[in-house]
Amino acid sequence: MSSDSNERDVEQFLASFPIEMVTIAGGLRALVLRAVPEAIERLRPGWRLIGYDVPLGRRKRYFAYIAPEPVHVHLGFEFGAWLDDPHRLLEGAHLELRRVRYLTYRAGDRLPEGSVIDELVRQAARVALLSPPERVALALDRESAPPS
Repeated sequence: MSSDSNERDVEQFLASFPIEMVTIAGGLRALVLRAVPEAIERLRPGWRLIGYDVPLGRRKRYFAYIAPEPVHVHLGFEFGAWLDDPHRLLEGAHLELRRVRYLTYRAGDRLPEGSVIDELVRQAARVALLSPPERVALALDRESAPPS
């Protein structure tokens, strides 16, 4: 979901990046909104990214972002450390990021078409809606699960 003024702000923000990054960001925007139709998209200029919130009663909870750079675009997840990632696609653990994980797309990369990335986005929205104790329990469950 995006308002007309937000759409103009996002387009203006993206216009400062190379066309290849604009194309990637556009594809990722469509992917996020396809996977989580109730997501609320809004430009976060101070963070230099497009953020996504999922409704939580009268409030919202931030769950994902698209962060373009001159040479790549990140699709990131606020609570990515809690996501089930059997294909080991998510980056960020090596940087010792406490909770954020992300995917990186560069010019020439094919945008994902299918359920693996869509499921990561849907899962990110579900995890964001959990309470902090529920996220701790999820992490403990994953740590005690046998390796896949």
